[in-house]
Amino acid sequence: MTDRTAAPVNASATAPVTVVGLGLMGRALAGAFLAAGHPTVVWNRTSSKAADLVARGARLAPSIGAALDASPLTVVCLTDYDAVHELLGADGVTLDGTTLVNLTSGDSAQARATARWAGLRGARYLDGAVMAVPPAIGTAEAIVLHSGPRADFDAHAPALAALGTVSHLGEDHGLASLYDVAGLAMMWSVLNAWLQGTAMLGKAGVDAATYAPFARRIATEVAGWLPGYAEQIDAGSFPAEASALETDARAMEHLIGESEALGVNAELPKLFKAMADRAIAAGHGGEQYPALIEEFGRPGKD
Repeated sequence: MTDRTAAPVNASATAPVTVVGLGLMGRALAGAFLAAGHPTVVWNRTSSKAADLVARGARLAPSIGAALDASPLTVVCLTDYDAVHELLGADGVTLDGTTLVNLTSGDSAQARATARWAGLRGARYLDGAVMAVPPAIGTAEAIVLHSGPRADFDAHAPALAALGTVSHLGEDHGLASLYDVAGLAMMWSVLNAWLQGTAMLGKAGVDAATYAPFARRIATEVAGWLPGYAEQIDAGSFPAEASALETDARAMEHLIGESEALGVNAELPKLFKAMADRAIAAGHGGEQYPALIEEFGRPGKD
């Protein structure tokens, strides 16, 4: 059994690690630790899911308690936060002295509540989010976000680096979840906008593969605007350096009209236009597009 309290301040890149939860992502996490040379202990309710990992050198713990005792660092990847509480809060399970890195998907309120819950049980706690698909784990393309006490992250950063490109976002345990959903907002918004354009061009016989390179160039160009727009938002000042919001709103009318004329769903551009119209009515028509942050920062209208 490993003494949980004996972990050095900067645990080496080959320190022992426990992984709890062996779904597709959990198995990828454990595999990355193994590949990086970490003695890796695994546990899952359905033990058969550990077979491949055990064949590669992992050790299957006989119980959740034994899994937690085996390493100073335990990475948890379960279905949801309720499952985390149920499993780690069971009778006979002690968290005292361990560091938990919870990579279970959830929201920021759950992350903060679980941090308090774990702290009351003597654990150090980091909440995290994996911004990657399982096959990318262990490569630089896998982005793994962490939030919580900086000292706890630094103590295990060399081990966590086996998972991909890791970062610490801040002391607030909820930040990783917030970044996660903000990233999803970006992903779905880009994909939905591309699908809108693809549907429109499809009516003219242009296939998706032909349109995709053009759409990618537009997305890259727009991404380049973000740092400057962020400065405007942080300053609370939106000078129309490129175009005014009222000009953008007129272009939105063209998008809506073209979509409807083609028989393509216009709900998405109508949403853009409705938000722009509200911002213009509030006096932001002569300002640049980031002035819409006020609309995004208030509850939506049903």
